Amino acid sequence: MGAAKKIGKFDTKTFLSTIDGGRKIAVFPAKQAIFVQGDSSDAVFYIQKGKVRLTVVSKTGKEAILGILNEGDFFGEGCLAGQHLRLFSATAMTDCSVMRIDKRSMMEVLHREHAFSDMFVAYLLTRNIRYEEDLVDQLFNSSEKRLARMLLLLAHFGKDGRPESVIPKISQETLAEMVGTTRSRVSFFMNRFRKLGFIDYHAGDELQVHSSLLNVVLHD
Repeated sequence: MGAAKKIGKFDTKTFLSTIDGGRKIAVFPAKQAIFVQGDSSDAVFYIQKGKVRLTVVSKTGKEAILGILNEGDFFGEGCLAGQHLRLFSATAMTDCSVMRIDKRSMMEVLHREHAFSDMFVAYLLTRNIRYEEDLVDQLFNSSEKRLARMLLLLAHFGKDGRPESVIPKISQETLAEMVGTTRSRVSFFMNRFRKLGFIDYHAGDELQVHSSLLNVVLHD
């Protein structure tokens, strides 16, 4: 419990800004690629502001969404484990500010700074658990429950216990891809969630997710 508290107090953004050399801040407008599948894998990225979408394309040209990342998330860490080429693409969903840390600098700081190393390992373990939960979700839960869980994750439930508008607007086609169902099913469930007061649409089609949506996920 104490260790978790210590990690929680570690200010990652401030610490990363103190690294000498091997890092730079890059700004990407919405829809611009940060890197694409097949690019050289030589750096780790940290999101300072905005949302980033990760996608992969099969040999037959079919695209799948791996996830949507938010401020405070890392991506591209495969290079630390010997990955030479990017296995997926990363694209800015909103205007983004991203810190790029080259592989060598990241390895050095992980070996040198134990507090940062502890935080980074904890982050990777937490994300791995999330991927396992995603797999279980796909295997055993209904598409309605999967959609509700995806909306809650996008709204950052579990982080400070407060809802966050899902920004930018995410199309029903994108949600259908992420949930593994059809657009018509997503449309049906979204209308149902809205009528039940679980979600609201605001100006600019921003989506507000309410904690009551948890009832769909928890209901058997």
